[in-house]
Amino acid sequence: MITAAEHLDRILAHVPVLDVESIPLVEARDRFLAGPVTAAVPVPPWTNSAMDGYAVRFDDLAGADEDSPVVLRVVGDLPAGSGDDPAIGSGEAVRIMTGAPVPSEADTVIPLELTDRGTESVQIYDALDRGRHIRRAGEDRTEGGLVCPAGLELTPESLAGIASAGVGEVIASRRPRVAVISTGDELVTAGQALARGQIPDSNGLLISMLAGETGAETEVDHAGDGPGELAAALDRHREVDVLIMTGGVSVGAFDPVKALFEGGDSVRFDRVAMQPGKPQAFGQMGDNGPLVFGLPGNPVSAWVSFQMFVRPALRKMQGAARVVPEPVPARAAEDWTTPEGRMQVIPVRIADGSVRRVLPAAAGGSGSHLAASLATADGYALVDPETEMVRAGDMVPTVRLRDPEQFNHPPRREP
Repeated sequence: MITAAEHLDRILAHVPVLDVESIPLVEARDRFLAGPVTAAVPVPPWTNSAMDGYAVRFDDLAGADEDSPVVLRVVGDLPAGSGDDPAIGSGEAVRIMTGAPVPSEADTVIPLELTDRGTESVQIYDALDRGRHIRRAGEDRTEGGLVCPAGLELTPESLAGIASAGVGEVIASRRPRVAVISTGDELVTAGQALARGQIPDSNGLLISMLAGETGAETEVDHAGDGPGELAAALDRHREVDVLIMTGGVSVGAFDPVKALFEGGDSVRFDRVAMQPGKPQAFGQMGDNGPLVFGLPGNPVSAWVSFQMFVRPALRKMQGAARVVPEPVPARAAEDWTTPEGRMQVIPVRIADGSVRRVLPAAAGGSGSHLAASLATADGYALVDPETEMVRAGDMVPTVRLRDPEQFNHPPRREP
């Protein structure tokens, strides 16, 4: 057997980075930046007011308080979006709205709440400090300053930051095209009545959706165990970047993936020291064909295999800065058994608090067939092969599903 790390290293060594394209921000969510984004304009672009109030010269406010307010003449109004820059002389003020550019001769904004809200003249009851309630141009980013680094997965927050910096398009890798083929005569469409020996096909749905949330455009297919069925399915999807097959990679007499590829040099079959997910296959169809993943058919095994091997590969294809998530330690909330000599990757439920806590998603613990228990999983735990038993109170590395912080930020020291 080989370790999971060895299998992943071999996969990543063969994964190319896809070509890139320029796309508008409204189409860029969940894409990966091919290069850094710098600010085209300062953020904010203008020195502007942080409050509705009055733009004033601080030197005019000496001694202002509720008992002896300072009275200033109001010489203009500045709504947000105004390009005016009215002159302010000694003893004068301009009524200003939040976000409006501050007049060049003003250095402080007094909020409405500290005035009598006058329109021709205004009484000011507190001088505050010089420069209060003013947002300086370039305070967040100067023109040319870095907004987002290369390899960042674009979220609504990062796209808003890019937009605020005056950038309307980004250069990102194109989405990988992925075909998911579930294999086996026993599989039928979910919701269909089952004959003896048949089971619902959850793998096609599961793996295609996981690939989709990793940025891929997906196609879903099914191949039975009959002669030529899998080969015909592969022919239907030769133009994709990645082929993912579930089932048929073990040592069974009717395993179609192994029957089709074994003996050639395009796809290699390995036993990985991992539970679940020991049988794995990986390779490439021809010199320039799609990458090929063969995952076990048991749904939990397929899910674990995707998390450990396919997701990192799809992230690398798209130029992600980090392809493997940073695990966060969690305290086991109960005992559970582990396999001898193999790393356990177990679906879990994670609860945050002063200390992150974790327990298996399935009441039966680890089992590759416990597909319905995936419904309650929000992460997985990684248990070292040398661990004979997880005891309540032990610290265990965990990965929470769909947590961008584990990819987009430096490793965290605490949960």
